[in-house]
Amino acid sequence: MRSEKQTIGDDVKLDGSVEAISFRNDETGYVVCTVKPADRANGTVTVVGNCAAIWVGEELTATGHWVNDSRFGLQFRADSIVCVAPTSTEGVRRFLAGGLIRGIGKIHADRIVDKFGSDTLHVIEHASRRLMEVDGIGQKRCDMIRKSWQTLRGVRDVMIFLQSHGVGMGQASRIYRTYGDQAIAVVKSNPYRLCRDVFGFGFLTADSIALKLGMDREAPERARGGLLHVLQTLQDDGHCFCEDSALLLTAQSHLGISVEKLAEALDAIIEEGTAVRDGNRIYLKELYQAECNVARRLAEIASAPPPFREIDANRALAWAEAKMRLVLAGEQRRAIASGVTSKASVITGGPGVGKTTIIRALVEIFQIRKLNIQLAAPTGRAAKRMAEATGREAQTIHRLLKYLPPKHAFAHDESNPIDADVLIVDESSMIDIILMDQLLRALPDRITLVLVGDTDQLPSVGPGNVLRDVIASNAIPCTRLDTIFRQDTRGMIVRNAHHINNGEELEAGGSDFFFIETPDPDRVVTRVCELVTTRIPAKFHIPPQDIQVLTPMRKNQLGADNLNVVLQQSINPTGPSLRRGLTVFRRGDRVMQLRNNYDKEVFNGDVGFIGDIDAEEDTLQVDFDGRRVEYERGDLDELVLAYASTVHKSQGSEYPAVVIVIATQHFKLLQRNLLYTAVTRGRKLVCVVGTHKAAAIATRNNDVRARQTALAERLSAALLPR
Repeated sequence: MRSEKQTIGDDVKLDGSVEAISFRNDETGYVVCTVKPADRANGTVTVVGNCAAIWVGEELTATGHWVNDSRFGLQFRADSIVCVAPTSTEGVRRFLAGGLIRGIGKIHADRIVDKFGSDTLHVIEHASRRLMEVDGIGQKRCDMIRKSWQTLRGVRDVMIFLQSHGVGMGQASRIYRTYGDQAIAVVKSNPYRLCRDVFGFGFLTADSIALKLGMDREAPERARGGLLHVLQTLQDDGHCFCEDSALLLTAQSHLGISVEKLAEALDAIIEEGTAVRDGNRIYLKELYQAECNVARRLAEIASAPPPFREIDANRALAWAEAKMRLVLAGEQRRAIASGVTSKASVITGGPGVGKTTIIRALVEIFQIRKLNIQLAAPTGRAAKRMAEATGREAQTIHRLLKYLPPKHAFAHDESNPIDADVLIVDESSMIDIILMDQLLRALPDRITLVLVGDTDQLPSVGPGNVLRDVIASNAIPCTRLDTIFRQDTRGMIVRNAHHINNGEELEAGGSDFFFIETPDPDRVVTRVCELVTTRIPAKFHIPPQDIQVLTPMRKNQLGADNLNVVLQQSINPTGPSLRRGLTVFRRGDRVMQLRNNYDKEVFNGDVGFIGDIDAEEDTLQVDFDGRRVEYERGDLDELVLAYASTVHKSQGSEYPAVVIVIATQHFKLLQRNLLYTAVTRGRKLVCVVGTHKAAAIATRNNDVRARQTALAERLSAALLPR
């Protein structure tokens, strides 16, 4: 073979085995790896390029040319890389020890290869029961290895097929987990199914695949997929429906398909039942059914007779005041009276206005009547706070409904309602239309329902604006609390929250609220790290794990993604870890769940801490408020680091201390309800880092974009006298 210096710039072929992988981007397929050339006894070379699937120990054939990189020196820059399973004994040993196959780590890799040598992969593929001949491998581990190997082979085939269509390793893994061995067939037949079926898969990628596979730009499948994409995007933005003309025009601008053909496609998805037409409104089927069901069930519950003798509100209030040793204010008395005399009612107001006191009083009154009381909230942290305030068990709504993983359904629904006379739900502004539908279908008609929440916070992450719509319908009694009770002479968190809500400037001073003017973005990042790691722990004795950084968005320098990387390096830089894409998950990291996973019983926005990491099994465990949940490497796309979080994702949670980042580069998201929500997350301390200009923009901007919903209208029609 000629020397590399003689062949720099020339196209050549390189054969060898993969010794190590220095860098791999799972989304783009770009890789930097160390390769031992087949025609050399000693020495290694660096290969860079794109490869759909590459693992340590595999045999590699790359075509490309040698370059002298000014920074990294001599490299083989590959135009194409093809890898196959290793054939040599040592290659197989390195391949198995790389952690790709669940159940095989370095120790078991050595034992298996010592037993079967170069036939190891053949044994795993065709005679896996023989693995039990190896010391330490029983039936359970044998089954685990066989299943993991089958998945690995399947994912590899999918990766190779999809790489030319711009699909990265992470997405390919999710596609395979969704469709199994049918993945390639599904993608070829209708790539637009990926948008509906695969978590994190967008229309643009599906459309790119479809066009590369030769689909006509005006094909009916593309038109239907585009319309559903627009509806799904609107749902992600919180809307329940879209007017038909706006839907067609939006889809036309995205797809370049005529309105006439899109109208035909719209008729088709309505006929097949994927979408529903209600006048000039177009809904995704699930949202239409949910909105109608919520209006119907609220009307049925509000109109049904209570299962208990009528409560005398005045006597009950006097008894509750004596029992709780306090004097209730007028609006608190009205809220409690409404709660005990109405089948369905709403209590709303900001921080410090006495919502928790009202919940406690309602519980005392209903309890003395020996009624079966259930308490619930959308998140685990909100439920925990509710339990601490009342001294009674409180559950998340999902746990109240009891999800059954084998059936992929809730145990409680219209055919098996929960056994309760009273249900009080806190943080109701967080409940989207889908969850409210699931909750109401599981309630008996006899229930007395009290919804408590703050409509001035950000609306639910999911579609709908349930609490606001219920109040706007004027069909269910609602008490708005305005008087601030939770306030001492020094406390500024509650006062500033109400200043924001009233469009007023933030107030300086106090010992629990600080604004650190910092116009330079680089300095903002530095100050946030200083506050979390040293200044707040030293001055206020609040440890870093109890401090939450909040920011309006995920991307850019002051977004959650970048802040999480910086904070992880400062707080938790070393220790056992697993990598997923560009993210390293390390023992002790604070993480957040990104989607509802009913099988694991963890839900969108749940926050926990990484505990054990098992490199042998390629798994980690996350502790969610004392409950440990296991994640395989393939599940890690459901987690993100949570040292910093978006304000939206913090809803329903309170933290001992919050550090809020607010800057003019967040301009599009600077709204009053966002800053208000962020400030009200802090229980003991709030530090705002950024500029007063950005805070002022947010405080003045109360032009919240209305969500397209019809619940208020439907509820009014169902309950108000005609």
